[in-house]
Amino acid sequence: MSKKQKKKTLPLAYKPVGFVLGWAGGALAGMAFQATWKAIRHEDNAPDALDQDRGWGEVLFAAAVQGAIFAVVRSALDRTGAKAIERSTGVWPAADKSGGRD
Repeated sequence: MSKKQKKKTLPLAYKPVGFVLGWAGGALAGMAFQATWKAIRHEDNAPDALDQDRGWGEVLFAAAVQGAIFAVVRSALDRTGAKAIERSTGVWPAADKSGGRD
């Protein structure tokens, strides 16, 4: 298989790897958020949008912290997976310069 053919098939082959990394990343980010929220607010449960007893500021702050943690974890795992694929195959797993993220 030529390098050009590898480039066309590798992004598809990377999908299952990306799925597993995404699932693991979601679990890891959830645990990191819980620990971070407990350290910041000394509470076991962060507010969500439907918590009637919490104010807008608190709900939006919790969402911002959670989103930042999820983005960092997802990017770190995506990058780690892509680098591992590149090391093992010699081909970057993204089909084009824009990356593989939806």
